[in-house]
Amino acid sequence: MYVAGIVKHHGKEVRVNFLVDSGATYTVLTERVWRELGLEPIGEMEFILVDGTIIRRRISEALLELPGYGERHTPVVLGESEDENLLGIVTLKIFGLILDPFKRELRPIRALMK
Repeated sequence: MYVAGIVKHHGKEVRVNFLVDSGATYTVLTERVWRELGLEPIGEMEFILVDGTIIRRRISEALLELPGYGERHTPVVLGESEDENLLGIVTLKIFGLILDPFKRELRPIRALMK
């Protein structure tokens, strides 16, 4: 399932179609998107791919707008040439959303407060 979003940083914005990937921890931006926005890395992390391969990617933060759900700041992975735009579970939780796999739609979560 894909959703439209707008990624913003320092007065610039880029419209992006994200593949909603509930198996991905973090949101990934393609190299074209994050370079156009002028995002700078603030750290680096290791990620394990489905096939067990370990990769390293730089991370940053951006403001993301999901039409109908508002704007939120979220961590993002600065993708490389082979990476795709993915909307990961951390960003979904920041927005208070979950992917309903049966209806293939985003819906609000019922959050617990403990």
